[in-house]
This record gives sequence, C-alpha cells and structure tokens, in this order.
Amino acid sequence: MTLVGYARVSSTGQSLEVQQEQLRAAGCEKIFAEKRSGKSTDDRSALKHALEWVREGDTLVVTKLDRLARSGRDLYLIVDQLSSKNVGFRCLSQGAVDTTTPMGKLVLGILGAVAEFELDIRQERQRDGIERAKRERPEVYRGRRPTVDQEAIRKLRAEGVGPSAIAKKLGYGRMTVYRALKGEPEPT
Repeated sequence: MTLVGYARVSSTGQSLEVQQEQLRAAGCEKIFAEKRSGKSTDDRSALKHALEWVREGDTLVVTKLDRLARSGRDLYLIVDQLSSKNVGFRCLSQGAVDTTTPMGKLVLGILGAVAEFELDIRQERQRDGIERAKRERPEVYRGRRPTVDQEAIRKLRAEGVGPSAIAKKLGYGRMTVYRALKGEPEPT
C-alpha cells in the first residue's frame, strides 16, 4: 500500500514546494506535480500519469480538493476511476475526506453535492443578472446579434457616413462595421 501524492499550481509563477512538503510529511512515497490550470482535466499530464500509476491498495493524496478538481463532476469522475482500481483518495486539508473509510466516502459525497449546488446557484444568479440587464437596460445589454445588416452599413457608407457613426447609429461595434466594409471602395 503506497501513498501517492498529486500537487498542482495554476501558473508558472507559483511554487509547488509547499504542497510537495505537505505530501512528503503525510507519507507520500511518490509525488506527481504540475503547473497547469485546474479548469479541465484534459491537459493535465501529471494527473493522468498519477491515475495510471496507482495500483490496488494505494491511496492518492492531495493537499486540497481544488488541487485535484474544480467541479463536483470532475471530482466524482476521478474518484470513480480510483475506486474502480480499488485505490483510495485522501485530502489533507479536509481531513475527513478519505475514501478508504465509510465516513470519508460520506463526507466526499456531501462536499461534492455542495460544490454542485454552489455551481448551480452561481449559474442561476448569472442567468438572473442577464435577464435583469436585458429588461432594465436593453440599450446596453443586447447580447450577440445573429446577423449583421451589411446592406444598411454599405448604404450609410455610400452616403458618406463614417464607420464610427455607422456603428453608433446601427448599434454595432466599430470592428463589426470595419469588417463589413472591408474591400468596399471609399465614397467619393
């Protein structure tokens, strides 16, 4: 039975040393470490190597849950992958999270459910904010327009209206107008 550590920081300016020291102090014999964003598990090669390396009876150890996963979904997928290999999971900062014990499995389930709940609440607030912005300030919040009225842009330009004025009049960004006019001759 081997304790295997996984350490991660988000950017090159951050140090892995503190996490690695904590993992060694916890008894980890092997540590996988990387400097990668935690938003996705897709491009985290050290995590993939750690998940491939662990064997039945081992325990994967992290210092904090967010070092391993940023969403409840990712956390569940990783823990499920570990469980299928009969590998435990332990989090040092949340000491009760230890899937080698029944209580640890319960706590992990609760924490995962809370994380999912928080994500749902955050998304709901965002949707509410967007709807409110659309109602109260439609001139500010228009969202993305499905199509650009190229004909209206060309017509105004032919009348001698400048790109900035066209953008303001039609409610487009200046770059949208410039892209629409690309290749059009200047009015005479």
